[in-house]
Parts: sequence; structure tokens; C-alpha cells
Amino acid sequence: MRFRVAFGVICAVALAALPSWAHHSHGNYVDTFTDIEGVVKEVHLVVPHSWVYMEVKDEKGQPQIWALEATGRGGLERLGVTREYVKPGDKIKARCHVLRDGSRGCLLGFLKAADGTVKDWDGGQNTPIPTDF
Repeated sequence: MRFRVAFGVICAVALAALPSWAHHSHGNYVDTFTDIEGVVKEVHLVVPHSWVYMEVKDEKGQPQIWALEATGRGGLERLGVTREYVKPGDKIKARCHVLRDGSRGCLLGFLKAADGTVKDWDGGQNTPIPTDF
């Protein structure tokens, strides 16, 4: 009987951990970077992931809203990202991994703010700022 209880507890813990592990997969995004530019519409510095929504013009000049996923508020605050750093109306540039399904979203790598500074929004991995950005 003790074995069954212990086995059940181990299975329950393993099953509970699976969604957490899967949540941190970057499998939804392509491996290469894409640069996009546009105007910030909304910024949500929250946990577990922050979001920047920006309006980007497509090839025909039509506006499209893109959702840019970033690390959580705490990690961004350690990098100096505050509510005043990027705000609605700012023109920004992002270097990110776009979604594999072709929808308008990406996992942020670097973001160039309206003041020209560049920060790594992917969790402060101490990745060097690209010289061509």
C-alpha cells in the first residue's frame, strides 16, 4: 500500500511539472532574428511575461498590430526598463524571433527605445548588443 501511495505522489508531481517545463519552450518561434519597426500601442510589464503591442506597417503600408513577448517585469526592471522607458506613442525597433505559424507575434530579443538605447528583453542573458542593430 505504501508503494502505491508513493508512486501516486511521484506521478502527480511529475504531471504537475510538465506544463511548467513546456511553458518555457521556445518551440513556437523560429530560430533566426527578424527586425521590425513601429509605434508602441500598449506596454504591459507583468509577470510571468511582459508584452509590448506595436503597430507595424506591412508591405502595402497597412497598419498591423504585433504582440512582442518578453521576460517578466522583475527581469526587465533589473535592466532599467520602467513604465517610462517604452510607452505608447514611442517609435521603436525590435529584433525578435517571429512565430512559426506566421501570425504577428514574436519573442523579443533586443529592443531599441525612442531614446536610441538598446536593451536585451529576453531576460538579461548578458548577450552583447548587436553592432548592426
